[in-house]
Amino acid sequence: MADRRISTPSSSTGLIRFYDVKSSNVQIDPRFVVGAVAAFIVLELLLQVVR
Repeated sequence: MADRRISTPSSSTGLIRFYDVKSSNVQIDPRFVVGAVAAFIVLELLLQVVR
């Protein structure tokens, strides 16, 4: 049972990657994400002060 092995070429086994394929069509600018997080933090701080 241990003598039965599947042999594949080691040069290309699982090493093919397609960088031009995108998983999503939604593109968000990183500056927008950082700005939204900063605005959320400021809003939370203001709510803590007002309360």
